[in-house]
Amino acid sequence: MSSSSPASVPAPITGTAPATVSVCAREPRVPADRLVAEMVPPPRFDSVRFGTYVPDPNQPSQSEAVRVLEDFAGGLGEAPGTGGGRRGFFGLGRGRAPKTPAGPRGVYLDGGYGVGKTHLLASLWHATPAEPSRKAFGTFVELTNLVGALGFQQTVQTLSGHRLLCIDEFELDDPGDTVLVSSLLARLVEAGVALAATSNTLPGKLGEGRFAAADFLREIQGLSAHFRALRIDGEDYRHRGLPEAPAPYSDEQVTRAARATEGASLDDFAALLDHLARVHPSRYGALTDGLTAVCLTGVHPVPDQSTALRLVVLADRLYDREVPVLASGLPFDRLFGEEMLKGGYRKKYFRAISRLTALARDAARLVDTP
Repeated sequence: MSSSSPASVPAPITGTAPATVSVCAREPRVPADRLVAEMVPPPRFDSVRFGTYVPDPNQPSQSEAVRVLEDFAGGLGEAPGTGGGRRGFFGLGRGRAPKTPAGPRGVYLDGGYGVGKTHLLASLWHATPAEPSRKAFGTFVELTNLVGALGFQQTVQTLSGHRLLCIDEFELDDPGDTVLVSSLLARLVEAGVALAATSNTLPGKLGEGRFAAADFLREIQGLSAHFRALRIDGEDYRHRGLPEAPAPYSDEQVTRAARATEGASLDDFAALLDHLARVHPSRYGALTDGLTAVCLTGVHPVPDQSTALRLVVLADRLYDREVPVLASGLPFDRLFGEEMLKGGYRKKYFRAISRLTALARDAARLVDTP
């Protein structure tokens, strides 16, 4: 399959060097209403549709997923509370939702890294016949951040009027957050909201059956009957047929590129990690506002798990916004130690490596090479 078109990478500019931006100098304050308004597919997936997803002919599950999701979206056209009419895909009729709805109330996309789950999830959001204000799209972390900002009851009230809630990268490694979101989804299902979610199967688990799906359905407990699991097989498109990620550059190359590129930031990696500890993860998206590239010097292994998890969130926000990342020091596949990559948060770390590698490849054009 193919995802959205390649990122539009800003070219180095000539002439007077612009003032260098520092992410570490930013301390954004994000109002709760912005968190709600931003629950739409990220810029990287603005233009994706089912028709732009190109299934791998060797992976029939990809074509089947497109077919099922197109039907799923088509069944969401009958909004609750609009009078009589036929029932939709979820067994919801117009008017009050039945107390015991028939059929699945959601879909779960089960597959490995880079097989296009987010592309398909965003395509579902775009294809659902409802106003953007009645559809929500966000990562699991963004959803938990929303609950933190609004409170549980206010979040239920805010999202209950939606036709569809899409949750990308559903996290299964934090029992507390999983119970919180499971409770939230139960309330939204009662209100007639359609659900769609993705998660990741670890690279080492591919081919072992519905590993991630089984985990997902177990963790959401009473909601499992509301989800139809769709397996999507395939290899990571970010590495399929593409050159290896560029090796890190020198500090001088990174600094020169940052100073020559309008809107690029320049920060020492250690200072950036320290700064992330002082900013709530719900604000990491705002940290990247207006940036055309992120330039980092002195990349080194992340020292501890808390720091690593914060970096994962930043990597997700940068990837969502298609912000290239140019770095010196160690390559991104050496950010997380072996113990981390074998631990409970390994899914997040593998995802971060994959995404940062893609962004590093995008950033290669910022560097003047002989």
